[in-house]
Amino acid sequence: MLAIRLDTDTENRLDLLAKRTGRTKTFYAREAILQHLEDLEDTFLATQRLRNPAKIYSAKDVKRELGL
Repeated sequence: MLAIRLDTDTENRLDLLAKRTGRTKTFYAREAILQHLEDLEDTFLATQRLRNPAKIYSAKDVKRELGL
């Protein structure tokens, strides 16, 4: 469960969108959070990878490891 406070303008925009589309405000809030959360997770993972780069393998190394 989550409760959030929105400024009046945002609340009105969300309410209008919900009424025009027949969806609930909760639906749009959930969708917005999920999308933004995915973006934040991607950013975090990319930043972590830049700080701690993985070993880079050449095609030759991969073939040798796979016995090809």
